[in-house]
Amino acid sequence: MNPLLHDAAVRASRYLETLNTRPVAPGAAAIAALRGFEEPLPATPSDPMDTLRLLDELGSPATTAMAGPRFFGFVIGGTLPVTLAANWLASAWDQNTGLYRPTPGTAHLEQVALGWLLDVLRLPAGCAGAYVTGATVANLTALAAARHAVLERAGWNVEAKGLFGAPPITVVVGAEAHPSVTKSLGILGLGRSRVIAVPVDAQGRLRPEALPPISGPTIVCAQAGNVNTGAIDPIREICRRAAGAWVHVDGAFGLWAAAAPSRAALTSGWENADSWATDAHKWLNVPYDCGLAFVRDAHALKAAMAITAEYLPTDAPQRNPGDFTPELSRRARGVEVWAALRSLGRAGLAEMIERNCAQARRFAERLAAAGFEILNEVVLNQVLVSFGDADRTKRVIEAVQADGTCWAGITVWQGRTAMRLSISCWATTDADIDRSAAAIVRCAQAAA
Repeated sequence: MNPLLHDAAVRASRYLETLNTRPVAPGAAAIAALRGFEEPLPATPSDPMDTLRLLDELGSPATTAMAGPRFFGFVIGGTLPVTLAANWLASAWDQNTGLYRPTPGTAHLEQVALGWLLDVLRLPAGCAGAYVTGATVANLTALAAARHAVLERAGWNVEAKGLFGAPPITVVVGAEAHPSVTKSLGILGLGRSRVIAVPVDAQGRLRPEALPPISGPTIVCAQAGNVNTGAIDPIREICRRAAGAWVHVDGAFGLWAAAAPSRAALTSGWENADSWATDAHKWLNVPYDCGLAFVRDAHALKAAMAITAEYLPTDAPQRNPGDFTPELSRRARGVEVWAALRSLGRAGLAEMIERNCAQARRFAERLAAAGFEILNEVVLNQVLVSFGDADRTKRVIEAVQADGTCWAGITVWQGRTAMRLSISCWATTDADIDRSAAAIVRCAQAAA
């Protein structure tokens, strides 16, 4: 065995084995030690083993245990062991998965996994799909297809002519749309601030009765999984009222609710939309980075993304992945997705999603029983808790982060400052929830 790779595997395994016992956040000494990386660029080559040793000794202690079972600060999954192993193998393959002919192995795996994803996410079987970096680029990719389609209907080729002189596009979003959607709209030239923001209800769901009349090229952006409350927009009704518009669903984590039988009612009607975006590095628990875009109209996605050049072998017996993604050169992200789905199966995926949802309710119950206010209806994996006024809530969050038992973040939602807890890691146990809830209660009582 290659000694360097063996050493890397040993160090990585040791890091993972300590995640459950170390503080979730790095300590001040570990952060200060990062200055050890600050050296002049070496004039001569050095021993790769020594480089790896330095990386581990200084870098590992300064990481946050995001892959561990008690990181609740963002909607971040851990890494299923099989997906990490698949990631290592795919990295060794080092396949630039843009074209089928040069990389048939990884391109084929990605296509198989896309079919499985359409199945478990309850999306139309004929959808085109794209593996990208994350939900921001997934939204960008799907909305580029939307831009193409609505302008093509108006007789305008936006890829050839650009937006100068194009028919105007009306863009409608919910008032609590995620910033990744507005960022994508800005990049696409559709404007971050020229959108129509529709009011939302008490849980952050877009109110379909408040949608404007649909006329001309229009894109409506719905949401599956409010980043604060986990709430899912009434997408069936949105699609009905927005007939004639392109309906896009930002489902960065909420789209995975489709895999959980007890959440099926929440997902009703989203198969009627035109495009969807999600992350596999959230609730599927694959390594960073892996976003997914799905588009009902494969022509629209390919028209927005395809690339041609004389030197590229674009003729292929199967789908060229690079025809559907912003990048031509990219790693084979679908390998880990395939490994996760192949290992979990339908039942294992459902169990993981159901368990995290139940753990969110358990977290809320523990904190409510201690006398703290839960601000949201816990419908998925998100819990918002207030400890009183904004100042006290901030003090509690700072104390929890310093305590190290778990890590939770801060948010301001509908005017209330709150701690946000996101439960989306395969490794989180009920004991982790109870231990973390006890630590939060202890910190809150001390901050009274």
